[in-house]
Amino acid sequence: MKKGILASGLILISATSWAATTSCEDLKTKIETKLAGKGVSNYSLEVAPKGTETKERVVGNCDGGKNIIIYHKTAAKKAAE
Repeated sequence: MKKGILASGLILISATSWAATTSCEDLKTKIETKLAGKGVSNYSLEVAPKGTETKERVVGNCDGGKNIIIYHKTAAKKAAE
């Protein structure tokens, strides 16, 4: 029982440390994949330094918490006539 709890704790710690060092490009790709799967379009993702003031939605942090990823909704493009 104690070994199972210890193993679970170690797995959680390693997963947390891996997530903390995720590169911004890897995280942007994962977010884009999730948004595409949900059918979301007309958006952009911007990497900015942590602490950047924004009214937009922050959808992740990367590079060990040094940067954030900001989601911007953009206007739909009109079809060419």
